[in-house]
Amino acid sequence: MLRIGKTPLIITLMLLLAGCSVTKYVPDDGYLLNKVKIVSDAKDIGQDQLSGYLRQTPNAGIFGLWKAQVNLYSLSGPDTTRRWNRFLRKLGTPPELFDADLTQTSREQIQMAMRNKGYLNAIVTDSVDTHQHKRANVYYRVTANQPYRIHQYDILAQQEDLKRIAGDSTRRKLQSGALFDIDQMDAERDRIATVMQRRGYYNFDKDYLHFLADSSLNSNQVDVALGLRPYILSAPDSVREAIFRKYTIRRVIFMANATQSAPTDSTQIDSLNIGQYKFVYIGKRLLRPGVLIDNCLIIPGQTYNALRVDRTYEALNKLSPVRYVNIAMRDVGQGLLDCYVVVTPNKKQTASIEGEGTYSAGDFGIAGTLGYTHRNAFRGAEEFSLKLHAAYEWRQNADNDIEIGADMGLKFPNVLFPFLSTETKQRLRAQTGINISYNLQKRPSEYTRTIAGAGIRYTWQARRSPLSHAFDLLDINYVYLPWISDAFRQYFINDQSIMRYSFEDHLIMRIGYSGSYTSYKASQPLRNYVAMHYGIETAGNLLWGINHLAGTRQADDGSYRVFDIRYSQYVKADFDIVYHQIFSKNNRIVYHLALGSGIPYGNANSLPFEKRYYSGGANSVRGWSVRTLGPGTYRSRGNRIDINNQAGDLRLDMNLEYRPKLFWKLDGALFFDAGNIWTIRQYDSQPGGEFKWDSFMKEIAMSYGIGLRLDFSFFVFRIDYGIKLYDPSLTASHRWRTAPTWRDDMAFHFAIGYPF
Repeated sequence: MLRIGKTPLIITLMLLLAGCSVTKYVPDDGYLLNKVKIVSDAKDIGQDQLSGYLRQTPNAGIFGLWKAQVNLYSLSGPDTTRRWNRFLRKLGTPPELFDADLTQTSREQIQMAMRNKGYLNAIVTDSVDTHQHKRANVYYRVTANQPYRIHQYDILAQQEDLKRIAGDSTRRKLQSGALFDIDQMDAERDRIATVMQRRGYYNFDKDYLHFLADSSLNSNQVDVALGLRPYILSAPDSVREAIFRKYTIRRVIFMANATQSAPTDSTQIDSLNIGQYKFVYIGKRLLRPGVLIDNCLIIPGQTYNALRVDRTYEALNKLSPVRYVNIAMRDVGQGLLDCYVVVTPNKKQTASIEGEGTYSAGDFGIAGTLGYTHRNAFRGAEEFSLKLHAAYEWRQNADNDIEIGADMGLKFPNVLFPFLSTETKQRLRAQTGINISYNLQKRPSEYTRTIAGAGIRYTWQARRSPLSHAFDLLDINYVYLPWISDAFRQYFINDQSIMRYSFEDHLIMRIGYSGSYTSYKASQPLRNYVAMHYGIETAGNLLWGINHLAGTRQADDGSYRVFDIRYSQYVKADFDIVYHQIFSKNNRIVYHLALGSGIPYGNANSLPFEKRYYSGGANSVRGWSVRTLGPGTYRSRGNRIDINNQAGDLRLDMNLEYRPKLFWKLDGALFFDAGNIWTIRQYDSQPGGEFKWDSFMKEIAMSYGIGLRLDFSFFVFRIDYGIKLYDPSLTASHRWRTAPTWRDDMAFHFAIGYPF
């Protein structure tokens, strides 16, 4: 058994890396780029906005200091023919050598950026400090001086719609008194072109617009005018007429099962006309015409709208039978467009088979799973899935065991709900999922158990919205054990058994809503962002109402039952928020808060076991093993996990984690966790577990620790080492763990994915 006095391997490795000189491979006449800093006296433009214009930055460092990746590279020897040296260099990063030319380019880029922001008289200087041995610190000083501002903004265009859109003072990005910002001017051209294309001007492009600036006022003010480029003004009337012509969609031609990506009007094997929609099929029809129409927002007879084209791409590409889509317009004269929608099919059906062998306590077994998926079950992009599972185990001293099960699901690409208009359905990215599952376990020497479930779930998200939603219209979970042997019941289903609740009959019939939000933008990956998840669910109310209306007789304990099983009745709410503070691509701090509350009532005295909260483990307070913390000051008897009693009705988790990138695919973590669980009332089996406002603050457990993550993009393997700091289950004099012991105060966790 290791003792706490011995240095852990990770600390030894860190010290070894820190001891390697980062300047080992810096030539005698060169310098390691150690630090780069931008100092600006412009209040509205800081280093974070200008750092993107730097053409050379230092090697990444943890807390901006320890350059682990360079340290690892420095462990290698000079002989690159040796495999070990090549391996170390591949894992690490070579030192970034100071380059005077790149420093000059960075200074020029920063100065150009300042001028683009309206600071035409900005002065940018650079200085290099090489007083440290073989290290260079580069400083850029920005003297902004007085910026130029827009004095008067005029629209020179004569075309009425263009003039109206450009002159919209509530939406335009340029106003009198604003900075003379080139980036904002370019954004204004984008805005105008986007609105024009959404109002039918198919041929309009932002490059047709330009700005005229007059700074002769000599007072750091500029008169700005928006107009058409000279080559457009001097173009023939027919060209200008085509640019400013509003187009209307004449018809939409769907080409399904097609392999070509360019539009064609040649005669095909099978075609169908429905109004102004035409369907051309090669071979069997991929999708029903109504499905294609419902997912096409480009409507014959309506004005061309570029936004509707984008949304049609999005709607059709999300259909599982579709591999990709190409949309093209053809000008057929007189302001009319024919729209060609070429749909290339995806693989329609897939099958899978999995097998495994087992060996447990001298007993051999086999198990297998057959999977089948049809991505277009009824030619309406419905996805049908079926999994069949079977297992057989040969027992040495008892009858053999059998397990069979099935899981069937059907997903529809829209909301199956009455009274919703087609327009509403088109605005949403929605799915309806129906799932049914059944599992039968027969262990002749122990028990027979049936587990059944069924549910209907709606999921949806408005286009371009950061909010997503899920609504469980019905979710049923039914567990029934018709027979349990006396020996099994005595050994496993007693008050001390951690398996007790897995072998009790129960029925949960619930309804619930959950939602999520994120401000993360893929186009700005280094911008701070927040992510939230929240939900509420309730169970048993429909059954309770039916029992009351029908005058159902209550059982001896005063409860209502279905198939002689007492059903659960409760309400439960959860809230989870994570904030990412990003300093660079290699350093960030993540803050996490999770709250939860469940209240049993009516037909239940407590929450179902699987709905109760637990604390400790890889995603909670990591100084404790899973299900070993709480509730409140409760402490289990002995050193075993008391899974039955270490569960509660209220949850609080607070986490702070620093995540630096170390080298290769290995990331590190330093974390601090706090939290606990509580019960809503005092239970005899959980003394000290009840939540009380005047004492719960003293019952919040705390821990700290370090971790490693192997990030392979498609999954993350995580190891966390947590140490208790404050243990509320101990007496007051022993709660602060200033001298933690290996046996009682530490926990290792292995997990897949980040904790939050």
